[in-house]
Amino acid sequence: MEIYPAVDIKDGKCVNLLRGDFNESTVFDESPVDAALRWAAAGAGWIHVVDLDGARAGHPLNLTILAEIASATGCQIQAGGGLRRIDDVRSVFAAGAARAVLGTAAIEDFSFVEAAASRFPNGIAVGLDTREGRVATRAWTATTDVAAVEVAEKAAAAGVSAIIHTDIERDGMMGGPGIQEAVDIAAVVDVPVIVSGGVSTIDDVCDAARAGIDGVIIGRALYTGDIDLREALKTVREILL
Repeated sequence: MEIYPAVDIKDGKCVNLLRGDFNESTVFDESPVDAALRWAAAGAGWIHVVDLDGARAGHPLNLTILAEIASATGCQIQAGGGLRRIDDVRSVFAAGAARAVLGTAAIEDFSFVEAAASRFPNGIAVGLDTREGRVATRAWTATTDVAAVEVAEKAAAAGVSAIIHTDIERDGMMGGPGIQEAVDIAAVVDVPVIVSGGVSTIDDVCDAARAGIDGVIIGRALYTGDIDLREALKTVREILL
């Protein structure tokens, strides 16, 4: 199982939102690059970078910071936020990302997901951000009637390389992730499933590993010190031996 430290960028800073609310943000580091370097030094193989400004604007706005993170850390970068055109996807790969995460587009223009997965084999993930099992879009400001499991099945069939599931009500709340929802998605797809939102203790990480989840994204708990990344990586390796 892979652990993805999260670096969420808003107004040029590394932040964390509560339940995706842009008005409820905490600045954890003035420099997203410095934050990413800490996680790289602690042993991270991947870093999950979210351009929150881009997510709200509908196109990437922090490509320079993304490129600096990729160059400085040497980690594989999973990047999302406002990727709604092929040129947007191409731009994050040009900045050094190894995987691009499509969110809103998976609901509003699925043909774009199909085209991106075809054009960038093994490079596209679909992010399913949900409230009560229904997918939210546009930086979590709109909730649809579409079930996450349905979109996951379509995305996997289209050739995406991973599904990222975030329970918005848990995000930033330090109450544990929605592991069962991720397990339900994993049951109907044959690609890796990554869980995000609410991962707050080593036990949460262990529970995800034991449930067969392929990855966890950790944000606030790393910045507050509730999870030590080195310890979490070591514990997961021991569980999976």
